[in-house]
Amino acid sequence: MLAAVVPAQNEEKRISQVLRCLRALGPDVILPVVNGCTDGTLDEIGALGWPEIRVINFRPSLGIDVPRAVGAKAARDLGADCVLFVDGDMVGDLASALEDLVAAVGRGAALALTNCYPSFASFSHLTRLVLAFRRKLNKGCGLEDKIGVASPSHGPLAVSREFLFRIPLQTLAIPPVALVTAHLYNLPVEVAATIPHAKLKSAIKDDRHAQLVADTIIGDCLEALCIYQGRPPSRTYCGREFLGYHPRRRWDLLADYLEEEKDWRSF
Repeated sequence: MLAAVVPAQNEEKRISQVLRCLRALGPDVILPVVNGCTDGTLDEIGALGWPEIRVINFRPSLGIDVPRAVGAKAARDLGADCVLFVDGDMVGDLASALEDLVAAVGRGAALALTNCYPSFASFSHLTRLVLAFRRKLNKGCGLEDKIGVASPSHGPLAVSREFLFRIPLQTLAIPPVALVTAHLYNLPVEVAATIPHAKLKSAIKDDRHAQLVADTIIGDCLEALCIYQGRPPSRTYCGREFLGYHPRRRWDLLADYLEEEKDWRSF
């Protein structure tokens, strides 16, 4: 059984395009996780009227990445053998890459990632900084030779049923922690698809958002490296604490959901 999880926060006029791309793959179920939306995202999804769509709606925002853990729980409970994760703003032509991710899980990968930086293009200082910390993490846990700077924080990914049952679902709310946890459990991790970042065609937001996302990912990498090395989690490097959007992650709502699903709607 193939399930697709689509975190979506205020993705009106984009979400239906993402869902159409996913539907072409023939998933058994599509799980949009509507995350504190204040626009017409929910109505746009409902207007499609597809029987395979099952919306999980949270009126308060869950925070960044937490919807992945929510969607993973729902997919696992429905019996999914493979779960695709695609953000609700990625309107690029992803079809081939998504097929590659599903095929990798079919071959035995527990966590299949997308390489969003396949070339040595001229990146901004902020992008280079984030990639440096991604490399630091992957090198520190012995995965750099295998996955380069790929990260579950960026781009579509897929996980297996074994992953869903062996890895605590809460780790998906801090994607680099999910990566190192899978590695610690000796689950196969691989890069299965390549999509240059620009071709994801994600929504373009302001510089402050970009900085907060960067700080979130850097802090997540630092925390994941601590966990891999058996140290208390820390998001501090050279005296600076990298928080970003991390304080907005609603662990309380996630804990409640993992005990009992809430606001489940089918269209």
